[in-house]
Amino acid sequence: MRRIVEFAASAIVMLLVTIGPLETVAIFGVLTAGARRSMRPRLAIQAVAIARGVLFVFAIGGTRFLQLLQVSMPAFEVAAGILLLLQSIELIFAHPGGLSALTTGEEIEAERSSEIAVFPLAIPLIAGPASITAAMLLMGQAGADPMRIAVFFVALFIALALTYLMLMLVEPLGRLLGVTGTNVIARISGILLAAVAVQFILDGIRESHLLR
Repeated sequence: MRRIVEFAASAIVMLLVTIGPLETVAIFGVLTAGARRSMRPRLAIQAVAIARGVLFVFAIGGTRFLQLLQVSMPAFEVAAGILLLLQSIELIFAHPGGLSALTTGEEIEAERSSEIAVFPLAIPLIAGPASITAAMLLMGQAGADPMRIAVFFVALFIALALTYLMLMLVEPLGRLLGVTGTNVIARISGILLAAVAVQFILDGIRESHLLR
């Protein structure tokens, strides 16, 4: 039971940090200002629903895809740990990069897009490289254990539900937290994610030795 609780806590923290609700809310507020303000409820539910579908697909089919590529789970754990560690560094130093933010070209395209629920809200802000990697990694850890699989999907539902709630509260959150508050929460999240990422790297290295 203790391991299930630990897995649940790890899953919720990792999914929340890699999805990055606060970062998504900040961009959501900018993209839906003015004429798009009245469209916020529809755009928020669409973005979360699409992101959920993407994350479900990668979570369920990701392990089989790795098998087709002849990539072992320990190797993926190490690679994913490195990717998540880079994500944590971006959060800690409040310097968004390609894993959790839009490039300049993507920002321009998003501003011109008539339907922003798919791009950039669902992909890559909610279901981006880091959150997809986290979903695949957590499902790989769950293995064939029905309890862990159920815990993962509950954790994913919670993370997406909180993301939707924060999108709907974009204006109050912006006034309450401001830039400083958002950066403080991001740095704390980055420290937690760094610890989890290092643990995945260590687990992958240990498991690779056991397979020899």
